[in-house]
Amino acid sequence: MGTVWELDFYSRPVLDENQKKLWEVLLCEGLVDSQTDNTQTFRYSKFLPSSDVNSIALKAAIDEAIAEAGAPPGRIRYFRYQMQNMIQRACDEAGIPARPSRRTLALQQWLSDRNQTVYPAMEGYTDVPSPSVAAPPPSPQLLPDALLGQQWAFVTLEAAAFADLPEWEIGFGETFSLDLATVSPDTPIPGLLIFSPRSTALAAWMSGLELAYWRIESGKNPAIVLETGASDSWILAGLPNPNLLAEALAFEAAKAKANQVHFIGVQDSPESESFAGFWLLQQLNFG
Repeated sequence: MGTVWELDFYSRPVLDENQKKLWEVLLCEGLVDSQTDNTQTFRYSKFLPSSDVNSIALKAAIDEAIAEAGAPPGRIRYFRYQMQNMIQRACDEAGIPARPSRRTLALQQWLSDRNQTVYPAMEGYTDVPSPSVAAPPPSPQLLPDALLGQQWAFVTLEAAAFADLPEWEIGFGETFSLDLATVSPDTPIPGLLIFSPRSTALAAWMSGLELAYWRIESGKNPAIVLETGASDSWILAGLPNPNLLAEALAFEAAKAKANQVHFIGVQDSPESESFAGFWLLQQLNFG
């Protein structure tokens, strides 16, 4: 996969001398693989006036970040769907593939810290809330028939069990260190396993998406829904009876107790000891 950077370009709760909000470019190395040191080794930040909110200024900032890092990333993730045209244009001009994604875990941690410790200490700070960055609620799509799983099951593993995850046999997937998600070793981590004789095809298809998290839709047509990209979602399985729905909601409660950390795995069968696909996930609140 190569190095993945996570990018944000948006206004901050800080006013300049003209009473206009400052904008800021943030770039950081993402949490992509528990088999490597997940401590962020690279962070870049730059404030810009509102008059410089354009793809030219953003591309210049990306170039500066690359110069500081010493090498470009393999690709960039960004979560603000409102800014996607500008971000996509700047990344294209910089020659770096970019994808909208809600899997920006390192960036969200950094933003949370800056909102608590950096911006309030700056001259011109204002506590006026920023506009929501949440994308419009998506309508879940049906999976292609060829990718439907034959069976699925809710499972739970203690966080400590992921310590040897680098030794697991996994075809496609992406993980991160649970230490960075502030999850203690004895915390139960809920997960969903999908079993299919076409597990490799299903895992390959999923690897082409930006997996964000899975959730339970408990409305008129209860279902397990996989959220991907900036605003896409897919129906993994229906929950046609009250017992299944109750079990699913219990897993949602377990996810909340695990700081929204959970996982999804794809296997040939319940007897398989390897994974065609495995993703460690965390549901983030984008406001």
